[in-house]
Formats: sequence, structure tokens, C-alpha cells
Amino acid sequence: MSIQIQPSIFKFLNALKENNTREWFAENKAWFTEEEIQLKAFFTKIMEGLRIEDDIEGMKAYRIYRDVRFSKDKSPYKIYRSCSFKRATEALRGGYHVEITPGGSFLACGFWAPSKEDLLRIRKEFEMDSDEINEIINSVAIQKTFGGFHNGEALKTAPKGFDKEHKAIDLIRKKDFILLRKFTDEEVLDPNFYNEVIKSFKVARPYLDYMSDVLTTNLNGESLI
Repeated sequence: MSIQIQPSIFKFLNALKENNTREWFAENKAWFTEEEIQLKAFFTKIMEGLRIEDDIEGMKAYRIYRDVRFSKDKSPYKIYRSCSFKRATEALRGGYHVEITPGGSFLACGFWAPSKEDLLRIRKEFEMDSDEINEIINSVAIQKTFGGFHNGEALKTAPKGFDKEHKAIDLIRKKDFILLRKFTDEEVLDPNFYNEVIKSFKVARPYLDYMSDVLTTNLNGESLI
């Protein structure tokens, strides 16, 4: 099975975008199934490649069906395909993610919407010492690959109990801590895309290991696991 993304996947997702109904999907279920087989094979290859670089527990390929119960958009199907890869053991925190969609494909890794406890621990670490995280995020490899942290959600001011004038306030205000790399459709279809995904995740490894150390210790550096 090829580890190259095929153009037919974009063709299917574009067609689904224009015909996002249960009737059309039912008529094209065989097409969908064929694309899913190819995509899951690609995601599996990524997991195998990641396991050479990191300790990966497994992967989760997300279903195409949307949960529309609390959404104004009642379109029944996602117009993207995505998969996450979970790091193994309590000592390894964070994870990896790949999303394939026409005109908006990307990979990401890090900590999206961390728990209240994890978010406070991260903020306290940056309040105490932000030099190490800045050194990692500003490294040549991470800047070249990701351009630093993705501009995700952040508070408009300092969190309660933190100094709004703190030198690391821009980090402390963040609600998630993600490294993200976008790809054009042409880059996704390139035979080298798989290698670029693995290479990008490898670049992010020092960041994930640092954050894992933060989240598995207290402010004195004592292990919590």
C-alpha cells in the first residue's frame, strides 16, 4: 500500500462539501470506503514512523460523522479527515495530530485545551522561569518548521493571581500550547509529504519532552508520578 496521499481524497472531500447530505453520502458510500482505506493506511504508516522517534501508544482516526446536536451547522459530515497519535505512559504528555482537507491541511502537536490543573501548572512554570521554554520555541529548528507557537486562544489580560506586567505574560495568557505547520494541497500530494510529517514531529520532540517534565513534576522539580 502506498504511503502517498492520492488526489482522489481531495476530489471526494470537495464533492462532499458541495453535497453534504445523507442521500449523497449513501449513494457514494463505496467511494468513501475506498478513500478511508487509503487514508487509514497512510495514518498507520505515520504511527509506525513516529514509533521510531517516540513511544506511541496508538492512533485515533476520527469518524467523518459530525455531532450536530449543539451546532447551528446541521451538515451531517466533516469535510476533512484527521487522526491523532497518543504518547504512551504517564511520563509522556502531549500528542500529535494530522488533518487532511482541501486548502487547509496541517499537522500539529502539543497541548490543546489542557485541563484546568495542567493549565495552571504550565502557567506557574512560565511564571517561575520562562527561559527554557523560550529557548526551545525560539530554536532554529522549531522556528523554521513551525514559526513558534500557533496563535490559539488566549486571555485578554493576566489570569487571576498573575502579574499582568510579568515578562512572560504573553505565554501565561495562552489557553493552549500548539506547534502547527500548514501544507498546501500540492505539498500534501507530494511523495515526500510522509517524510515531512515525520521530520516535523521529530523537530517537536524536545518541546513535548520539556512540557512532559513540567506536567509530571511540582514546582520544586519533584516527581508526581
